[in-house]
Amino acid sequence: MIQTKTTIKALQVALDNERKAGKTIGFVPTMGALHDGHLNIIRHAHEENDIVVASIFVNPIQFNNKEDLEKYPRDVEGDIIKLETHHTDYVFAPSVDEMYPDEVKKQYDFGAIDKVMEGKFRPGHFNGVAVVVHRLFNIVNPDNAYFGEKDFQQLAVIKRLVEIENLSVTVNGISTVREPDGLAMSSRNQRLSTNERKKAPLLYKTLKKASENQEKETVEEVKRYVIDTLNKNGFSVEYFDIVDSKTLQPVSKWNDSDNLRGCIAAYLGNVRLIDNIAF
Repeated sequence: MIQTKTTIKALQVALDNERKAGKTIGFVPTMGALHDGHLNIIRHAHEENDIVVASIFVNPIQFNNKEDLEKYPRDVEGDIIKLETHHTDYVFAPSVDEMYPDEVKKQYDFGAIDKVMEGKFRPGHFNGVAVVVHRLFNIVNPDNAYFGEKDFQQLAVIKRLVEIENLSVTVNGISTVREPDGLAMSSRNQRLSTNERKKAPLLYKTLKKASENQEKETVEEVKRYVIDTLNKNGFSVEYFDIVDSKTLQPVSKWNDSDNLRGCIAAYLGNVRLIDNIAF
C-alpha cells in the first residue's frame, strides 16, 4: 500500500524507520503528470533498492516563464494511482510553502555546463533545479536517485551538484522512453494539438538521420540540416548543438571528443520540445 506524505517531518519519520530496518532507498523526483517514461524510471529504482520514494512537486523557481508554470499539467490523484500500480512505497507531495518557507537566495556556480543550451535560453532554470533537488536529497536522504536522460543537461548539472555539495547519493541516468513513432515521452506532449502531435515525431527522425550522416558531413553541415529540416516543417528550432557529453561544450569537428551528444530544443506551436541523441 502506497503511503502519501505532504510534510517533510512525516516523510522523514517513515524513512528513518525503513533505514533502521536496514533497507536501501531509491528516489525518483518528478513534477507529476506521469507517463510511461517516469514509470520506467520507477521500475529501475525498484530493481536496485528495497524502498522506492517518488516526489510530485511542480517547482516554481525553475520556471523562467510564468505562463509555462501555469500551464504545466497537474494530476496528483492520477499520478498516485499510477505509482501505486508500480508498487511505489512512498509519495512525497509537498506544498510550495513546505518546500520554501523562506525566500530562496542560494546561487550555484556550475562553471560552463549550465551556460549553454537550456541555460542560455532559460536563465535561472538550472539554479532552481539544483535548489529543489538538493532540498529533496536532504529530505529523502536516498542511497540512489534516478533521472531520465531526455533532460541530458539537467542530469549533468545534478551530477555536478552532488560533487559540489559532497552528497553521498548515487545519481543514475535512465534512457529516454519513446512513443512507438519515436517521440520522446514528456508531460508537455499533452499540450500538443492533434495536428502538432502528428508532426512531432519528425524531431527525433531528423536527429536519427543527422547521426547517420556523421561520416559524410561536417559538424556544421549536420547542424544546418537539422535546423533547416525542422524549421521548414512547422517547428521553430531554439537551438541544436553537438557537444561533448561530459563538458556540454559545443564541438566544431567530429574528433574534438570521443563522446558526442546532439541536443535540441524546438517549439511546435506553443509547446517546447527537447530531445537528444548520441553521435
